[in-house]
Order: sequence, then C-alpha cells, then structure tokens
Amino acid sequence: MTRRERMTEKQEDLYKSVDDILWNDWDPIGVNDVAPRDEYQSYVPEIFSLLIQNRTDEEIADRLYKIETETIGVIGSREHCLMIAKKLIEEKNKNVPQK
Repeated sequence: MTRRERMTEKQEDLYKSVDDILWNDWDPIGVNDVAPRDEYQSYVPEIFSLLIQNRTDEEIADRLYKIETETIGVIGSREHCLMIAKKLIEEKNKNVPQK
C-alpha cells in the first residue's frame, strides 16, 4: 500500500491542491501553458509532506527556492516562493483539520 492509498479524503484533496498550485501559480520556468502537465509533479510529495509536518511558510519557501535555484537551475524569486508557501498553507488549513 502506497502512502497516497493511506491518505484521508481531505489529505488527497490537499495533495491535488499542492499539485495544482505548483503548476498554476509557482511555475518557476514559465511553461504551464506549453509543457506536459506533470512538469512539477515530482516535487508534490515533498511539499505535501512539509505541509503535513506543519512546517512554516518560511521553511516551505526555502525549499521551493532551493528547488528553483539548485534543482531546476533558474534564478528564482524568494518573494514569489514565500507567496506560494502562504497559499499552500492556506489550502492546507482548508483541507486538513488542525490537531
């Protein structure tokens, strides 16, 4: 059984939302209108995990920025990453009840 198979319905919704936000809003290489839809899906599990671990917006932004600059190799925008991290946390707060 994979981790996704063990997710609650709310967690599954959050996972999908993370994928959508990375594709529609983060899109560090600006290809969401021309690239395959799975362009950023390899980053979804890690970002989802950070959200579930209740990491801060700063920690999530740091990871997104590191992915942009080190993994993808673009100049990156720390401010944009922070905006995306805040949006991801808002989405988590809508989808996954706090303990």
